Amino acid sequence: MKYIPLGTANVSNIILGNMRISDLDDEAIRSLVRAARDAGVTAFDHADIYGRSLHECETRFAEALELSSSEREHLFIQTKCGIVKDPPYYDSSYEHIISSVEASLRALRTDYIDLLLLHRPDALVEPTEVARAFDQLRASGKVRQFGVSNHTASQIEVLKSAVEQPLVANQLQLSAAHAPLLAQGLSANIKIDQANVVDGGGLLDYCRANDITVQAWSPFQGNGHLIFDAAGFPDLSRELELLAAKYDVEPIAVATAWITRLPQPTMVVIGSTNPARVADAAKGSELPLTRREWYSLYRAAGHILP
Repeated sequence: MKYIPLGTANVSNIILGNMRISDLDDEAIRSLVRAARDAGVTAFDHADIYGRSLHECETRFAEALELSSSEREHLFIQTKCGIVKDPPYYDSSYEHIISSVEASLRALRTDYIDLLLLHRPDALVEPTEVARAFDQLRASGKVRQFGVSNHTASQIEVLKSAVEQPLVANQLQLSAAHAPLLAQGLSANIKIDQANVVDGGGLLDYCRANDITVQAWSPFQGNGHLIFDAAGFPDLSRELELLAAKYDVEPIAVATAWITRLPQPTMVVIGSTNPARVADAAKGSELPLTRREWYSLYRAAGHILP
């Protein structure tokens, strides 16, 4: 397992995502976490909206594990806030951030959250309110570090106009099949569809230049299909199989390695509830794909190299 800097922390570049654990019993959750820990995973991802009700997945995680204070210290637990589900809207107000974090702390049965992310950009954001909330949470010891999710470079800059806490992570959708973050840069100044700017422009480069760790969510999907699906991605699934045979791993490890091969600190959020699948995916943490292999997967996914 490879460990990378995330602000002031040092964490595994694989994160176990807990979006789907609400229907698992306690032993199934423990088995899932055990498989991740045995693979070297130290980071665990949550959000207040994960589950059928608010904070349900956070609650199930804490109920199943019953972490002691010493066990808690060995886990890097992050959560997210800012999405209101019913009716759907975004809320990055001071009051919402504080109340959401307080509820997450109770649900997770912990005194602190290692990393808090703003889940989605809020068109009505007031950076001074975010700054006030972050300052209070940091001063009280309830949140150690802060970041964002699905934010563009300019949206981060707006937050930084008032927020003094470093924004150390940006969780973004990225896979071999869903890679506009990379395709736009590689196709700059070329008249093809993938060169159209949909991410605010140069977002991965911005994160790299500003020491913001990228966390890749949905790392095995694109256009509604798993990238291992020969019907949806025939060339990509075939190339994944070939490289998996070469490295004696499962194709999911190669798909993971395609992301971890990026030169900037990058984490992969594994959201499976299958312990064996998590263990297989984690083997891509430091799989040494060559440049030729990395680009072969890029092309096989249908991306164009000018």
